[in-house]
Amino acid sequence: MIEFATGELASGDTARVSRLVRILAAQHPDEKALTLCFALTSAASALEDVVQDHKTVSLAYKLAALVAADTLAVEALGRAPARAVDLLHFWRRVDPWFLTL
Repeated sequence: MIEFATGELASGDTARVSRLVRILAAQHPDEKALTLCFALTSAASALEDVVQDHKTVSLAYKLAALVAADTLAVEALGRAPARAVDLLHFWRRVDPWFLTL
C-alpha cells in the first residue's frame, strides 16, 4: 500500500493523488481505516526530501488528516475499529467528498 501511494505521489499529478484514498480503500477493504492514513503519511514523508514540487506531498498530508477525521466519525457511529470498507460506506451515505475526486 505504501509503495503504491509513493508511486502515485511521485507522479506529481494532483488528480491521481486526489483519487488515491478512494483507490486504496477499494483495493484494501478489510484494512483498518487508519492504515490508509499511515500509507499516505509514510509515502509523503518518503518523498518530502526528494521532490522539488511539494504540491502532492502537501495534498497527501491533507488527505491523511481528512481520512483520520472520517475514521473518527465512523467510529463514533459504532464501527470500531473502522475498516476501509466502513469508510467507503460512510462516503456513500454521509460525506461523498472522497467519491467525487
